[in-house]
Parts: sequence; structure tokens; C-alpha cells
Amino acid sequence: MATDITDYRDIFLNDRPMMDTRAPIEFIKGAFPGVINLPLMTDDERQRVGTCYKQQGQQAAIVLGHELVSGAIKAERIEQWAQFAKANPDGYLYCFRGGLRSQIVQQWLKTEAGIEYPRVGGGYKAMRTFLLETVEQATAECDFVLLGGMTGTGKTEVLGQLHNALDLEGHANHRGSSFGKRATTQPSNIDFENRLAVDLLKKRAAGIEQFVVEDESRMIGSCALPLPLHKGMQTFPMVWLEDSVEGRVERILRDYVVDLCAEFIQVFGENGQALFAERLTQSLANIHKRLGGERFQRLQAVLQDALAEQARSAAVDLHRVWIEGLLREYYDPMYAFQRESKGARIEFAGEQGAVVEYLRERSARRA
Repeated sequence: MATDITDYRDIFLNDRPMMDTRAPIEFIKGAFPGVINLPLMTDDERQRVGTCYKQQGQQAAIVLGHELVSGAIKAERIEQWAQFAKANPDGYLYCFRGGLRSQIVQQWLKTEAGIEYPRVGGGYKAMRTFLLETVEQATAECDFVLLGGMTGTGKTEVLGQLHNALDLEGHANHRGSSFGKRATTQPSNIDFENRLAVDLLKKRAAGIEQFVVEDESRMIGSCALPLPLHKGMQTFPMVWLEDSVEGRVERILRDYVVDLCAEFIQVFGENGQALFAERLTQSLANIHKRLGGERFQRLQAVLQDALAEQARSAAVDLHRVWIEGLLREYYDPMYAFQRESKGARIEFAGEQGAVVEYLRERSARRA
């Protein structure tokens, strides 16, 4: 049998196809980009084997496992593994620690299907450790610059024009504010960290040693930034993006109303518009305490009128009123305070074109 694979860097740099033989409940908590879950045992089978192991020891647990996964069930699972192995001859299999489960899958593939298929030494745990260390090393060794700016200045647009940007909100599938939820769900925190780590690994392998990241709080929706990166962000130098209130209102209208509504309709079909309206209403309700009673009631009324008009005629003009109110009365004072507190770290400020040019020059200068 081939030696276990432990070149984790190669695995992630080259997007090696992998099948994860852990139980579905383990897979859902966190896995790696593009990996397929083809478990040796279902959640129920795993639980029963685990209980047996605790009560009667390893040998009894192995015997029970072989009883539970036998006959037609065993044949069906081997067929699925064999199909994956044939479709992905350059791939690997793994379990949690590179122990019994992946050994058994590897063994059965060879004896029952005649396929020798390599497995990852150390399994999921070793690869996960490697990715966490990748983020930690990059944070310690690389040059980072934060992109700040008031809500709606187009920070994501700037990141999209830079080869050395890390799109934290993209990896988290969330726009980062109280209104940031998308129509689709966020990844688990482990999946978010893994995606970010692979992105860093690939960019560093391409020779990038300076990164631009958006100035974020620790939480992007339900995803928490890795602690080393979050700590670093308290001291990284900053570039501040500026735009007129009018420009920001139009951008927010496009991103959070027009495009988000279209996203909901694409995902949920004819219920999409109603679910979009619910989401926007809930997003405003989430900050009602911080807005204060009178201001919340006023903006809420305008929002409901705007949503009703949008549902009736597809016109979105009324949304500009609550968006501008929210910017002037809530977000801008908050960001003005932040800018003041971070002022000493700001090395450049300007509108989109100037900021993109500055960040590109900065990257070339320090390459």
C-alpha cells in the first residue's frame, strides 16, 4: 500500500480532489473547499460504535462496525468510493485523524474493488492544523493594510480590482453590516477559516506578501475572524475610502435592495420578493435599540412604504429615503468616531480611483 500523503501544502495549492469518510455530522461542522463526504458510517452507526467503544473497548467496537456496515450497505458504499476514485485518480481519502476509518475504506477499496487509493496521513485534524498555522504565519510574516471607509463607499469594489486583496466578506458570504445577510446561508466558522487559509496559501505561493483586507469587526455575521488576524487588524496601517452621500446611497440601493432582491428571487423563486422584504425588515429591527424608538419608527414606516411600492410596481426610488436617513443619522456618526480613533494609522484617503491607484503602487513599491 502506498505511503500516506502528508504534503498538505500540495493538497491545497493544487485543489486535490478528496473524499471525507467521516460521518455527516462531523463533515457539516467543517470541511475543506470542494471536498465530498462519502462516509464509512452514518451518524447513527458512528454513535452506536462510539458507545460500544466506551463500554466494551476497541475490539468490540470494530466487530460492531463490521456488523453494521455489511452486505448490501457495504457494497453500496464501496461502489460510491470506487466511483469517486475512478473519477479522481489524483485524489485522496481521509478520516478524522488518519486512523481506522480511512484504513478500512482504503482496505475495502483494494480488496473489494481492486483500487489502490492513497489516504492523507493525520487526516482532517492534521490538515486543519496546517491551515490554521498558515493564517498565523501569514499574519506574522506578511505586510497587511486595512481598507476603511463609511458604509456604501464601495470597499468590496476596490478589493475586486486588486490582485492582493483578501475578500473576507466573500469567504463569509456576508456583507459585514447589520444588513449584510445574503439569500444563501453562511459557511460554518471552520469552513470560513479554511477558505481564507487556502486563499492566503495560494496568494503567497504566487509571490504575494502584502495583503489588503477590509476593516472588519471580529464577527462577519456568524463567522469569526481568526484571532491572530483580528489582533493584527488593531495595529495594521489603513487606507480610507471616501465617496459622496449621493454616491453611497446609490451603491447601497443597488447592493442591498436591487441585487439582494434579485438574489432572493433566484434562490427562492416566487416567494423570493416576500422573503427579501422580511429580511430587510428584520435587519432594521435588529438595530432598533441603537436607533432609539422614534427614529426606528420613522425609518421603519418609510421602509415599509418602499417595500410595498417595490412589490407593486418594481420601483425602488422610495428606498433612497430610509437609506439616506440611516447613513446620516446612524452609520456616519459611528464611522466618524471610528475614523477619528484610527486617524494616526491612516496613511492615505481618497475616492475609489485614487485609492485603487495608491494601493497598487504601494504593493509594487514593497514587492
